[in-house]
Amino acid sequence: MGKTHSGHQEETLTRNRENLQEPPLFKVLLHNDDYTTMDFVVMVLETVFGKDTAEATRIMLNVHQQGYGVAGVYTREIGETKVVTVHRLARKNQFPLKCSLEKVS
Repeated sequence: MGKTHSGHQEETLTRNRENLQEPPLFKVLLHNDDYTTMDFVVMVLETVFGKDTAEATRIMLNVHQQGYGVAGVYTREIGETKVVTVHRLARKNQFPLKCSLEKVS
């Protein structure tokens, strides 16, 4: 501790790095439906999630065959933004594509 120019004690707070935790991660999931086209899902994966065509196609096939696919893993805030972006884009194109967040366990 040192003294400031006004004579008051000054205290420096330090954080112990061991106490800092990484923020929890969330999977952004796309869900299958009977109306959204495969091409639209691939386009969403390329534009919103930055996937190349091969990766976007693989994820789209998971959505189609397994009922859902993992579009990416992000912190909560980024994941929530991606979900909102997907829903807006789907609505604008008149598709009922559902997107959700699931905490990584």
